[in-house]
Amino acid sequence: MSAFGYIVDSHCHLNYEGLREDEAGVVNRARAAGVGCMLAINTKLKEYDEVRLIAEKYDDVYGTVGIHPHEAENEPDVAVAELIKRADHPKIVGIGETGLDYYYDNAPREMQQLNFRAHITAARETGLPVIVHTRDADDDCIDILREEVAKGPFKGVIHCFTASQRLADACLEMGFYISISGIVTFKNARDLQETVKTLPLDRLLVETDSPFLAPVPHRGKTCEPAYVADTAAFVAELKGVELTELREITTANFFKLFSKAVPPHRQAA
Repeated sequence: MSAFGYIVDSHCHLNYEGLREDEAGVVNRARAAGVGCMLAINTKLKEYDEVRLIAEKYDDVYGTVGIHPHEAENEPDVAVAELIKRADHPKIVGIGETGLDYYYDNAPREMQQLNFRAHITAARETGLPVIVHTRDADDDCIDILREEVAKGPFKGVIHCFTASQRLADACLEMGFYISISGIVTFKNARDLQETVKTLPLDRLLVETDSPFLAPVPHRGKTCEPAYVADTAAFVAELKGVELTELREITTANFFKLFSKAVPPHRQAA
C-alpha cells in the first residue's frame, strides 16, 4: 500500500469566482476524484483572510500568503514583516504567488521585481517555499533567483510551468521544484510536453491553477481541483510511468517542499 493513496492539487484559487460559489461541492468533488490535499493560493493581501478561512475550514486544504505580480502596483508597499506575520499560522504553508509577468505587464516591471524580491526574503526568513509565477520573463527570473540564492538559501516552486527548457534547467540547478498544470494536455503544447519529459520525477508537482486552464477533456469548463487527476494521468503517460507511481511521487514531493503542511490521513477514493 502506498504511503498516501491520493494526489495533491498544489495550486488552486478556491476563493475565486467560479469556485467560491460552490466551495463545499468543489472540495467534495476533488476528494471523490482522489485529491487528498489542496493548496489555496493568495494573490492579494486584502484577500488573505478569505484564503486563511477556507484553509481553516478543511483539514485537507492549506493556504499561502502573497501578492501576484499583476497586483504589484495595486499593493506596492508590501512589507516583508507583513508577509511573515501572516505566514505565522498553522495552515499557511507558502509565500506567494509572486514573480514576474511580462506578457500582460499589468504592473511596471520594476515594481514586479521589487515585489518578487520581498517575497523571496520572506521565504528565506520563514523557511517556507516561495511560489513563483513567471511568464515571458525567463532572463530576469533566472537573474533574480540566482542573485537571491547567492544571498542565502530558500526553497520554491515554479508554478504552472510553460517556459523554456533553459528556465527549467536553471531552476532545477538551483534546487527548485516545477509544477505542471492542465496546459500540458493542450494540443498546441508540444514544446512543453517535450520539456516535461526531461524533468526529474523527484522535482515534479501537478496543479490545476483552477478556476483557470481546465485540462483535456474538460476544456471550456471552469477548472476545479478534481481535474488535477486528468493532468496527472497525462503527465504519467508522458513520463512513461504508472499513474499510481506519478501520484505517489508528486504527493511526496509536495509534502517535502511544503514541509509545514501535515499530510491528511484520508485515503481518497
